[in-house]
Order: sequence, then C-alpha cells, then structure tokens
Amino acid sequence: MDRRIATERGLFNMLNTKQLDAMSRISLSEADKNHLIDIASVHIDTSLSIEERMESYLRQIKNPYLFRSGNLTVKVCFAPNGADLGELIKRHFLLRKRG
Repeated sequence: MDRRIATERGLFNMLNTKQLDAMSRISLSEADKNHLIDIASVHIDTSLSIEERMESYLRQIKNPYLFRSGNLTVKVCFAPNGADLGELIKRHFLLRKRG
C-alpha cells in the first residue's frame, strides 16, 4: 500500500510519495519547457482550507518540483534531511494567510 502525504486533516490522496519521488527526479534536460506550467497562472483561493489550497495548487502546477516562472524553468530541490514538500507547502500557505 502506498504511503500518502499527511495533512493536518487526514490523508492527502492526490499524489502518493512514489509519484512525488518520480516527479522530483525529472531533470531540467528531460523537461519540455512548453509542457511546464507557469506558476504565474496558478491561483490560490485563500478562503479555502489549507488542505484544499494544497490540492488546488498541486492540481494546477502538475509537478511541484518542476515548473516555469515566465521564461525561466524552475527545479525545486530539498536537502536530504530537510522537511518534505507537503510540510513546506503547508507552511507556505499558513504564512501567506497570516501576512
């Protein structure tokens, strides 16, 4: 059984850790820039719960590790012993909600 990314409300079922791991391994040279989502097109509805915002973000961005910002291709990497992506996204939305 696949482990799921946990959120404060329960299990986040959109992506399992195996799928996220595969996304994180795509290199810049393998990526087709024309198929990457421009982060400027991602809209976050702050009236949604944190879990719903995370789901919306992931649904829109497709690959949270590899996307575009205008003409720039962005590859997100984390330290081996750092926080996981789910926790970082959750923190990001909590900070945006506060400030």
